[in-house]
Amino acid sequence: MFSPGASAALALTGVTRHFGRVKALDALSLDFAPGQLTTVVGPQGSGKSTLMRILAGVDRRFEGSLELDGAVINRVPVRRRGFGVLQQGDHLFGHMTLGDNVALPLRWRGVARAERHQLVQAALDLVQLGEAGHVLPAAATAEQAQRAMLARAAVCGPRVLLLDEPFAPAHGVPPLGFIAILQRLHSVLGATTVLATRFGSLALPLSDRVVVLRDGSLDQCGTPEEIFGRPDNPHVAALFGETNRLAGMVAWVDADCLAVRLDCGPLVEAGPGHEGLRPGMRCLVLLRPEAIAVAAVSAAEMGEGALDATVLEAQFWGECYRLRLLIGSGAELVVRRPALAGLQGLVAGRAVSIAWQTHHALVFSAA
Repeated sequence: MFSPGASAALALTGVTRHFGRVKALDALSLDFAPGQLTTVVGPQGSGKSTLMRILAGVDRRFEGSLELDGAVINRVPVRRRGFGVLQQGDHLFGHMTLGDNVALPLRWRGVARAERHQLVQAALDLVQLGEAGHVLPAAATAEQAQRAMLARAAVCGPRVLLLDEPFAPAHGVPPLGFIAILQRLHSVLGATTVLATRFGSLALPLSDRVVVLRDGSLDQCGTPEEIFGRPDNPHVAALFGETNRLAGMVAWVDADCLAVRLDCGPLVEAGPGHEGLRPGMRCLVLLRPEAIAVAAVSAAEMGEGALDATVLEAQFWGECYRLRLLIGSGAELVVRRPALAGLQGLVAGRAVSIAWQTHHALVFSAA
């Protein structure tokens, strides 16, 4: 029933929003490309919801410019924008079925009953609620209710879809099926989709582009691969998965490589996380657990650059083993090893060795 339509280009220029003395957004400039799914990631207080309310037109008390396809829409009210919107705190009307709740935007627009029924059923099917349209919210699960609100946001086939914390009812990381529904929703609508979430790990499979906010400012923007593999700072790295952080001092610097004397003793090589690193500077080495090779052999046997380590713990996590290792004089390191590879002697108390490719470790100033 839905067919992809022309998506829209959104742009913010110098957007600032104050709440008293608190600056929720600070001269923020962003472009949202037509047809792309952009995920805005940040902790509570980073400015995500303020940004989403401004995009939706719920909050129009800001400085700066918001444009839709080149036209300024700062003062255009919510309903005239024609966006599909799911905000934090949205709810379903308890006296109406899921289907009737989904139909509300169509009724507000005066869509005829026959067409309304077809569009509602298509929207329910899209979020896998095709047989639940007659259910009242009180009888629905939290996830079903959230799916119905997604369907309500999508039922008019909007050119722009805004989803603020669509995973809110979930405890911890939402099920993969819900993520797949969001991907299908975006694909079928062909809309310019902006999704805000505190779950950084979910941005990676969902997004064409990821925007990281911190204290109302842009912290980093890029593809999921860039954000995960080349974070601009330790704060960004921590939002997108477990990261080893090893303190030390820069020993020497080359064009695209430097050496760090770790506080626990070993000298290791890594890539620069940013410019301006100099010998003698205090620093942090960031290293993803999955980027580390580990083997039950000595460092001499493993080869140049390998370090001796001791296994403290090995846990089976289903798709991988999570190993806690001790290196040098007492620093802990986490390594993830694919489950299909097996432990191969990597058990608690065993002396092992580890190594990584230089560019997989990044060095940042500790200041």
